[in-house]
Amino acid sequence: MIPLRRGLAVLPLVLLPLGAAAACGGENSKTDCSGNSCTITFDRGVDANASILGVKAELVAANDRQVTLKVAGQQVTVPVGDNEQSEGFDISVRSVTKDQVVVKISNNG
Repeated sequence: MIPLRRGLAVLPLVLLPLGAAAACGGENSKTDCSGNSCTITFDRGVDANASILGVKAELVAANDRQVTLKVAGQQVTVPVGDNEQSEGFDISVRSVTKDQVVVKISNNG
């Protein structure tokens, strides 16, 4: 009887990573999260957003030089290939193409 109870007690800990992965997602975007950072690929030309690290990230605008995002309700503009900080997050723009914008957002708190 004791091994069954231990097994049931461990089950939530085993399923926790699956729940964390399921918590990432969005509309017109793909997410790849690991630890305290996520790489998000936003589709351009549509409303695109993702729920990551407990907040919503939205693509507002993008051009060849900079990307404007709304992260945790705060708008931030980040130069392509550079990074900025906003609301306790490090935000970097990895690439911008005619079809997609790739950013990495890390929790720096």
